[in-house]
Amino acid sequence: MSETNAVSETPQNMTIYINNLNEKIKIEELKKSLHAVFSQFGKILEVLAFKTLKHKGQAWVIFEDVSSASNALRQMQGFPFYDKPMRIQYARTKSDIIAKADGTFVPREKRKRHDDKGKKRKDQHDANLAGMGLNPSYPGAYGATPAIPYPGGAKSMVPEAPAPPNNILFIQNLPNETTPMMLQMLFLQYPGFKEVRMVETKPGIAFVEYGDEMQSTVAMQALQGFKITPQNPMLITYAKK
Repeated sequence: MSETNAVSETPQNMTIYINNLNEKIKIEELKKSLHAVFSQFGKILEVLAFKTLKHKGQAWVIFEDVSSASNALRQMQGFPFYDKPMRIQYARTKSDIIAKADGTFVPREKRKRHDDKGKKRKDQHDANLAGMGLNPSYPGAYGATPAIPYPGGAKSMVPEAPAPPNNILFIQNLPNETTPMMLQMLFLQYPGFKEVRMVETKPGIAFVEYGDEMQSTVAMQALQGFKITPQNPMLITYAKK
């Protein structure tokens, strides 16, 4: 019922507003986790969340197009994110968000100077991705092994013989700031999920266990090449037992 009300109050647009988020999560981790969970719906231009008391437990996700925002709103409504169900509706306008970000509405020229640094970096980033023909929100052709520079060098990248299909997945090329909770949010979407295991002494890798090999294969195909950050497409193989 509430979903329909929230949706009908504000016209559809590219930005979704999320509240009822877990306030104990650090802002940076929250933004990365939101990006990881929502980028399956389409290209995300920006994830906004603020430390101010007034904006605690809230975030905005700005998609490149309306259909991505609509799908995200519909499919993620009530999704248990860090143990709290998300409440999602369309944001009123992009400028509302910017005004909220600053705490006041700042004239465009001033804001431009203030935002320039971060924006330049982001634009450069998106341009690099586009130049390589990559869409950060679209997992690679499944089963394909992207050519990724991996800190362990060629040896870790090319196992002598791939392990036969089984219920445990071995994930490589994760960014160092990945947390078990971020991975759980991603892999929990697929049936049969049991647990995520990370090895503290070896950042960049993780094991994800499912009920059986058919379930693990579905998750592998869906998330192969998924980027938690634009530089880190996941490499997923079956774990060696």
